[in-house]
Amino acid sequence: MHSKNTVKYICECYPSGNKYYYKQELITHDSWNNPKSINWSSPRPISERTYKNRKTEGFKTEVHYSTKLPAIVIPLKNVNKS
Repeated sequence: MHSKNTVKYICECYPSGNKYYYKQELITHDSWNNPKSINWSSPRPISERTYKNRKTEGFKTEVHYSTKLPAIVIPLKNVNKS
């Protein structure tokens, strides 16, 4: 279990209404005494329940709103090879 200072929980909201939840942890590539080696880890998927529980426990949470539009589907001609 991480401390409240070394982990953050992220909710990504999309225009479609979908929400995705992630967890990021502070990691070091060298030593905790070397501030230049400390970075956030790659986002790891978590459940909505975990996100809400950690939020009520006082962990740092963030909400990111995406403004990306959905992809445009381009129909291709049906090619029958005989």
